[in-house]
Amino acid sequence: MNIDKENANWRAFLYLFFAWLVALVASLAALFIGEVLGQTPCNLCWFQRVFMLPLPIILGIAVWKSDWEIWRYCFPLSIIGLLVALYHLLLYAGILPMPIVPCKASGPSCIGNSMLVFSIPLPGLAVVAFALISTLLLALRKAIK
Repeated sequence: MNIDKENANWRAFLYLFFAWLVALVASLAALFIGEVLGQTPCNLCWFQRVFMLPLPIILGIAVWKSDWEIWRYCFPLSIIGLLVALYHLLLYAGILPMPIVPCKASGPSCIGNSMLVFSIPLPGLAVVAFALISTLLLALRKAIK
């Protein structure tokens, strides 16, 4: 019985650690693109950052404290960020026929090649990051039950 609890705690730690790692890499990448490369984020990128940037801090503290219940607070942030990123990706793909603000001549263009990483658009990478974090947090929830 004790071994099962140790295995569950180890799995919970791994899920939480990897959720933190994904959030950290995504946040650092967004900051690098904006601050080092000088790519001004569009409005939807800003909204995605609002939901991503707190996650490495909150999840990092949870990893340090082994707080398995943190999924309750981070999961909503991740899901809302996922929805914004998915909306952004649908705009980017042209499925929703509206312009991405401020994607115009005077602002950044989410459609340009400068917004691709390994041929993947930034909104697509955001969808992947938020989906991974959400999945890991759900796995954490299941591991602690």
